[in-house]
Amino acid sequence: MTGLKAKLAQAALAHVPFDGWSDVTLAAAAHDIGIDLALAKVHMPRGGVDLALTAYLLGDEALRRRAALMDLTALRFRQRITELVMMRLEAAGDREVVRAASSLLALPHLAAEGAAAIWRTADLIWTLAGDSSTGFSHYSKRATLSAVYGSTVLYWLGDDSEGASETRGFLERRIASVMRFEQAKADLRKNPLTAPLRILSRAATPSQGQ
Repeated sequence: MTGLKAKLAQAALAHVPFDGWSDVTLAAAAHDIGIDLALAKVHMPRGGVDLALTAYLLGDEALRRRAALMDLTALRFRQRITELVMMRLEAAGDREVVRAASSLLALPHLAAEGAAAIWRTADLIWTLAGDSSTGFSHYSKRATLSAVYGSTVLYWLGDDSEGASETRGFLERRIASVMRFEQAKADLRKNPLTAPLRILSRAATPSQGQ
């Protein structure tokens, strides 16, 4: 990300509550940092869409900086994830700005980019938490956290509790539910009575070469 893109996205934040993530906001941001609109469009060819995605990346970078100042090693993994998600919400800033971005990136032609942005956040959170898994576990953890993070953002947008305490409670319940499900799967894999079922399942699944 270029320094100019970051400056444009930062300057846009003050205008988004009034004009959304739009070309109008891009023009206002360009004016605020003293550059020509034509130059701003070179860096943000899709206007508000590129502004919103850049601002989202800035939130991830802010999380990375904040996490570097903390020692999470004393916490259990679920606690680390909870703290990092809450820190990411704090880094998101004004709720109206986030609400506008969520609405924009939920549009059908932008949904894939919105999902990719959430995936990157989930990957960053797991990485900052110290996860070193590979293969299927690596991807399943991030897919699960993407769903948890997305639902938590929506809950947070409507939360007016002090310190977003209700959002924290919602997040902790979601994570606890996921952990119970994962533990149930692990117990099932360890149960010798289910071994024949697992063998039959693998035998019935076509190989990649078929």
